[in-house]
Amino acid sequence: MTRKIGLPLGLFGTGILIGALFLHAAAPQRPPWLSGVEWPVPKAIDPGGLGKPPSDAIVLFDGKDLSAWEGAEKWKIEDGVAICGSSITTKQAFGDCQLHVEWASPVEVKGTGQQRGNSGIFFMGYYEIQILDSYENETYVDGMVASIYKQRPPFVNASRKPGEWQTFDIIFKAPRFDEKGKLREHARVTVLHNGVVVQHNFELLGRTNYRVPPYYEAHPDKLPLSIQYHGSPVRFRNIWIRELEDDHEELLTPLRNKLREIDWAFQPYNG
Repeated sequence: MTRKIGLPLGLFGTGILIGALFLHAAAPQRPPWLSGVEWPVPKAIDPGGLGKPPSDAIVLFDGKDLSAWEGAEKWKIEDGVAICGSSITTKQAFGDCQLHVEWASPVEVKGTGQQRGNSGIFFMGYYEIQILDSYENETYVDGMVASIYKQRPPFVNASRKPGEWQTFDIIFKAPRFDEKGKLREHARVTVLHNGVVVQHNFELLGRTNYRVPPYYEAHPDKLPLSIQYHGSPVRFRNIWIRELEDDHEELLTPLRNKLREIDWAFQPYNG
């Protein structure tokens, strides 16, 4: 009678694993993929903190004065807070940008719908993100707080109670027009209301208006930012803006074209 001698199962499994690893290591490997794009090195900045803007931000209101704005003679500044008394416009023009605004509707609730804490942020003077006291306040949904006015309501209503401080963090991409004034790229916007994403890369239909449909008309690459006065003493503080750097899309264009030519269905992956 012949006696069979078997290896312990654990040792046998370990041997298979070691063998597989050896074969994998010995097999020819595809070299690391390189994009070939020579990117400029991003500059280092201080990101700031609570109440402190990033080091590369342009401060539009720091609690002291409204010298960065035109038309602010009817505004009041009390205890580091600016109280809206007229529509104002920045002296500097902006295109693609990141905007931070802190605002609060009046503590005393007056009126309903569009009459409660109404204001607005106008990018380039034409594209409005609505400011409104929308806490338990019904109105048309594409005119509530954080809506792209008359174009798209926010995903959710992230409003705080009347009088409480709220934040907008907005990333705006300006529209592009060709040399003949024809629209080449729509404006786009992402909005965070009190830290909650309520608009995500929305493609604007055109200028925001109350009485006429959205439309595009050619304008300069950069235009001033505006804050609307709608009869309500909305308060503001800590307003800053960052001009967004060139995204260097021209560096990616050759790579995008190259990737479109590759038939990935016939490109085996070896690690």
